[in-house]
Amino acid sequence: MDNLLRIRKGHEHARVTFVELFFDLVFVFAVTQLSHTLLAHYSALGAIETLLLLMAVWWVWIYTSWVTNWLDPERIPVRLMLFAIMLAGLILSSSLPKAFAELGLVFALAHVTIQIGRTLFTIWAARGNVAIVRNFQRILFWLCGSGILWIAGGFADGEMRLVFWIVALAIEYAGPSMGFWTPGMGCSTTADWDVEGGHLSERCGLFVIIALGESILVTGATFSNLAWSWPVVLGFLSAFVASLAMWWIYFNTGAERGTESITTSGDPGRLARLGYTYIHLFIVAGIIVTAVGDEFTLVHPDGHADLKMASAIVGGPLLYLIGTLLFRRAITGQLPKIQITALAALIAVFFAAGYLTPAMLSLATTLVLVVVALAEKGAAREMGGEIA
Repeated sequence: MDNLLRIRKGHEHARVTFVELFFDLVFVFAVTQLSHTLLAHYSALGAIETLLLLMAVWWVWIYTSWVTNWLDPERIPVRLMLFAIMLAGLILSSSLPKAFAELGLVFALAHVTIQIGRTLFTIWAARGNVAIVRNFQRILFWLCGSGILWIAGGFADGEMRLVFWIVALAIEYAGPSMGFWTPGMGCSTTADWDVEGGHLSERCGLFVIIALGESILVTGATFSNLAWSWPVVLGFLSAFVASLAMWWIYFNTGAERGTESITTSGDPGRLARLGYTYIHLFIVAGIIVTAVGDEFTLVHPDGHADLKMASAIVGGPLLYLIGTLLFRRAITGQLPKIQITALAALIAVFFAAGYLTPAMLSLATTLVLVVVALAEKGAAREMGGEIA
């Protein structure tokens, strides 16, 4: 029976297609919306709500990347499916700032429509491949269960909406780790997920680029609207150098090692689930929080950094390094000592924040990131794996 699956070409990994890159444009907007939402509601509750929204957006994107790992985006029906998700994703992204206000039901319906609609399409498109069809039938069972709670939360108000959505998200995130156990069908194993590792690692690397690009856009837009003074200029330069260091830490060695590990692994599904599906969320979250910290620094570079500013200026790089450390652990089985030391340094900087201006605090966190980037470069040279 004819299906819409990609044709595997030996050891050559499937390339990322132009339609997949076009699809990602919607998520550039989503990441921008998330950083603006966190900036506008920077509090403990606002952070929890923004984290929930980020996890929902990430789950939409990563599930779609898994689907295009199997389905061929060059086939017209698959392209049309991606375009439909783009439209629903644009609606979802537009509703993010008011998802916990009057647009809660819009957000919930958009999320559920994407998740269930894409799964149903995949079951049809993979017809004839029993393993993939059965896996997505299991996924459908889980997404229908979480979808009821998403929509119920859309109708609820205040704390009840948050509760409904936390439970819905918990169900969706628990699914892969539990093999999507389904009554009458049992659960799948990571060996059942015949993932094309090179493609998935490249897709996740591109999402990191999206997040870093959004961070640079926010910094540039904020800087252009301010009166230029030495503290503002220093804050701007610090933010830019931090973005370069974050890029270097991920792409100079980590991304390449990840690609090599997953393409040569005897169980690529396990690495894809742990290293790319779960752990990359920390990396993206770190970039978004860093962008918020850069905004705080540029707008208020002088004076003493309060707890609000310090939590963003230090918290973003901290989350990012936790993510890259866990990713390295997943793909190599080792914990890089330099990143553990850097985490300790960032914690020390946080406790010293009350004695520093926001600009000085930003420079301190940037210095930590630069040291990690330089150390990673040295490690790559010693291993003979430095990327030109």
